[in-house]
This record gives sequence, C-alpha cells and structure tokens, in this order.
Amino acid sequence: RSCNPPVGNLARGRTPVTLTTCGQNSTELYCFYPGQNLLHQVSHVCGQPRCTKCNANQPDNSHLPADMTDDFFANPNSWWQSAQGVHREEIRLDFETEFYLTHVIAVFKSPRPAAMVLERSQDYGQTWRPYKYFSANCTATFGLQDDLIEEASMCTSRYSDAVPCTRGEVIYRALSPASKIEDPYSPEAQDLLKLTNLRLLLLKRQECPCHGSGLVEKPQRFAHYAIYDLIIRGSCFCNGHAEECELANRTGVMENVVHGKCVCRHNTAGDHCEKCAPLYNDQPWKPGDGKTGAPNECKKCRCHNHADSCHFDLSVWLASGKRSGGVCDNCKHNTEGHRCQRCKPGYYRDRGKPMSSAEVCKPCACQPMGSANATFSRSWRCHPKTGFCYCKPGVAGPKCDRCLMGYWGFGENGCRPCDCARDCDQHTGKCFNGYDNEPFFNIPIGGRIPELVHVPMNESQEEWKWNDHEQGFSALRHPEKCVCKEKVLGSVTDFCQMKYAY
Repeated sequence: RSCNPPVGNLARGRTPVTLTTCGQNSTELYCFYPGQNLLHQVSHVCGQPRCTKCNANQPDNSHLPADMTDDFFANPNSWWQSAQGVHREEIRLDFETEFYLTHVIAVFKSPRPAAMVLERSQDYGQTWRPYKYFSANCTATFGLQDDLIEEASMCTSRYSDAVPCTRGEVIYRALSPASKIEDPYSPEAQDLLKLTNLRLLLLKRQECPCHGSGLVEKPQRFAHYAIYDLIIRGSCFCNGHAEECELANRTGVMENVVHGKCVCRHNTAGDHCEKCAPLYNDQPWKPGDGKTGAPNECKKCRCHNHADSCHFDLSVWLASGKRSGGVCDNCKHNTEGHRCQRCKPGYYRDRGKPMSSAEVCKPCACQPMGSANATFSRSWRCHPKTGFCYCKPGVAGPKCDRCLMGYWGFGENGCRPCDCARDCDQHTGKCFNGYDNEPFFNIPIGGRIPELVHVPMNESQEEWKWNDHEQGFSALRHPEKCVCKEKVLGSVTDFCQMKYAY
C-alpha cells in the first residue's frame, strides 16, 4: 500500500537564521516581567520587572537562534531574543531538501507580535508565498477577513493578543478542515504542504498591558522579541513510496532529527522516490494514492536479463495500448531490440538455451570467402534464428564452405556451374561420368530426338532403369522426350518443403 513516513520536529537539529540577536555587538541590559500568574490575570497588574544583561559571546548570558530549536524538555528555559528596539524581525529556517509540513508552533517569551506572517518557499528561498497572516486586526493590517468570521481566510486574530505576556503560543495547521485535501500526494496537496524554507516575519511589536505599577525602567529595555521554542512538525517527502528516511550522505547520526532522503519502496528511486528504479520503467511513474491506498508500484521492464536499465517511451506505450512502454538500455550479451529479444547482426539464437541465458546468442560461423556480405537484412552474416549463413552464388552448406552439387571452383565469386549433366569435381570441374563424350544434339523445339545407335555393348539394359540409389539421370540416355512437371512457386518456403536446401 502507499506509505507514509513518521511525523517529527523538522526544526530539531537545525539552526534558524535571524536578523538580530540580543547582545550581538556588546552587552545589553534588558527587562521583562516574570511569567507567574499572568495567564489568567484579569487586573493586568504585572508586578515588578526584572532586568538582566545579555551578550551573544558569553554562554551564560547569550540567547542565540539555536536556543529556539533545542530540546524544549531538556532546556525549558532557553530562548532566543532579538536586539532592542527592532520592529521588523525575521526568523528563517532553511532545509537541505524538500519536506512536508503539518503544523508550526511558536512559544513566545515576549508578548506575541501584533502583526506577523508565516511564509514558505518551495524553491530554496528564491520565491516566497504566505501560509498565514496573524494580526489583532486583520482588516486594518492586511486588508483580509478574520478567519474567526470567514473560515477559509488567510488571516487570523486568534494568536495576536498581548496576553499572556509570556509563554503565549502561535499555532498554524497546514491541513485545516477548510483545506479539503483527500489525497496527500496530489498536486494540490504538494502545492500546499511541500516546502524547502520556512520564514516567520515579525512585523509589529506590542507591549505587555500593565497598569498600576510605576515604570522605573526605560521602555526601550522591554522593546524586543523573544521566543522559547519554535516547533515545526512535518515529515520527509516521499510521494507515498517510503515509510522511513535517512541522512542524505549517510554520514553522522543525529538523534530525533527528521532526515530528508527517502528509503524508497515500490521499485522507485530518487531522494523523494520521484522516479522509477533503473530497470522498472515499463509504465509511467505515479505517486502512491493516499486516498485509496494504491501503491502504484513501478513495473519491471522485460529485458530477459540482458540489460541493467530501461527507459519509458511514450510512443511504445501508446502503440501497446498503454500496457507496456519500457525500452531496454544498452542490451548486453550480443542482443538488441526494445526488450533485448533479438540477436545482433553477426549472431544467431541458440535454441538450446533459454532467452535469459548470457550465451543465448552465438556468433555466426561463416566461411568468409563463401558467405555473402550484402544480404537482404542489414548486416546479418547468418540467419538470426537458424545460424545458416547467406552464401554466394553456387555455394552451399550452413557455413557456406563448399559448392552446391553441380558447381565447382569455390572462390571469391562463389562457385561456377559444372559443364556436365551430373556433378563434377569441385576443385577441377572435371565431370564424374563419361556422358559428355557422347554426341550432343541440337534439337529444335518440337523436333524428334534421333535414334541413339552408339550404345556401349558392355553395359546391360538394367543399369538404365531408374533406381533408388541413383541421384539423377540424363535425358540423353532415353529416346523419349521428358515430360516435365510444372509448379508455380509462391515463395521460398514452398520450394524448401521439397526436402531441398534453397
């Protein structure tokens, strides 16, 4: 079935980038209101502020961006803090590859911003698009309707109150009831959930609403942003073809870090299982179906064990009625064809071995002098199915290594016909019988064959009768005219059925 990698904290083990940090140039004095009883306090009496110093170069007094993404159970009181007096701050987290986002949680130490934007990039920071706008007054700040009134709106006032002044949360859910996404691997889902970078723009600071306490400290010492924890929940992006992920270069192991390279299944490959494995391109690649659970596995090409990879060809796919579109690459073992199903020119199929054998194609064993170079099918030296060679005129044998019966003089131009009624010596052309010493009659068409008076007396009449052991006979030995049978030959196949080699 389609697979889903586990969801984890994408921010864990990764350090955000911010525009400023408290005490980055020199020691700064800052103040804050302690967080006790502020959550349900109605009278907003904040009590006495506490003041201390920060310096980015002193470990005990530093509040660096990495403190937002450390283990919030092990270090509950670590936080990042901006420089004093900044109104616009940016927190950016860059990922090494594509991930899927489920939700974002930011726990503020300072009062939450009066206006902020959560954005994502899908092209490694070249372009940005908003996920959500946050404002105490959506219409006044961004010109958008509040999602408390209009459910699908891009803006919300839910997380922009100054109270609680500390440990106030900002929460964003990528898959809300309003998004109506059924298949998490559909193009619509990918457009919403996939990201390579996440950015939090803090646009407007707000003070803690404290009444009845005499402010002894300077107001600018309270003017900063501070965040305890930034939690980004998500998973590696695998198109429904993996349920676990690993570190991209396979070096170093970091506990509880969500890695981005998928351990692909369903015969898929790539960092995000975005393509089929090399030998599994017989059908178009498709993501797993998150709605029906169909795995949409990649199908193996039929290369008969003669290729290590194949590619998908649309024209082959359409010609097969959308059943098979794989074309094997670099066929081995002297094979060729879309499925490595034929032997290359110069080789023929060994019928005694299975098609998947590495020795299924044997080289043609043709006699170079007797075999023809130019044949009817490209550069074949022998027939790809039988291994019989293509011979020059008058040459015979599976390997074209001898003359046909009735031919002699095996050489560069083939063999010449014997000047005999029967066979002749294949080297000299000398006839094997004495018939050629007899008179040769030029008989006109329809003429009468003269009486043969010079019959040798030492030969008996029986020898001139046809018998099973005789290969043929001369018409000159018989006074009758031969009655020849006629047969119209449709093709070479008809001719070869007569127990003769063509």
